Amino acid sequence: MRVAVVLSGCGYLDGSEVHEAVLLLLALDRAGVTVDCYAPDKPQRVVAEHLPAGHAASAAPSAPRNVLQESARIARGKVQSLAQLDVAQYDALAFPGGYGAALNLCDFALRDVARNVAQGEQVELDADCARVVRTAHATRTPLLALCIAPALVASALRGTAVRLTIGNDAATAAALEALGATHVPCQVHECCVDTQHRIVSAPAYMYDASIAQVARGIDSAVFELLRLVRS
Repeated sequence: MRVAVVLSGCGYLDGSEVHEAVLLLLALDRAGVTVDCYAPDKPQRVVAEHLPAGHAASAAPSAPRNVLQESARIARGKVQSLAQLDVAQYDALAFPGGYGAALNLCDFALRDVARNVAQGEQVELDADCARVVRTAHATRTPLLALCIAPALVASALRGTAVRLTIGNDAATAAALEALGATHVPCQVHECCVDTQHRIVSAPAYMYDASIAQVARGIDSAVFELLRLVRS
């Protein structure tokens, strides 16, 4: 079994959430899955400092960063450009969260989606991200999205009544539903399974949770993803 994991940088404020990405890779590896990592080869939309405000080294970085190069930190160098991802070569696709999913894979995090969608605006998607999500959906290749990543799935499949969770945040849930998705509230250790559209989602760090709680939810989501693959 082969799964493509799509990263969006390194660091929860401007890239992939590192805990989520590593826990996802670990859960897939423990299940005997062969994993390849991909990321867009382009500049990050923003670059954020991850130290607390007031720390001596907390000044915002000034140099631009590349999403693919930053993702290589998580993938230990074994990452390919998202432009090279051929969905037909994989049994499933998986997207960890972190703001990079809503900044670098789409611009969901920069919009008042509930208001802007009502005014006819589109969420801007990375072209290759849109391609792989829509191809997976069209070919019934299962998808997994963690944390804020369901936002990019809803954006790519706008108007499709996919069932997704983004935790229990009312404003973010409203934004998902403005894109045509159906939001399903879930606790951190739970996941949402849309068997019709073959999509699994889990809230992960949409909650202020411990890494053990997040791991439990990701393990559950990976189990359900692989069950969809086998069905």
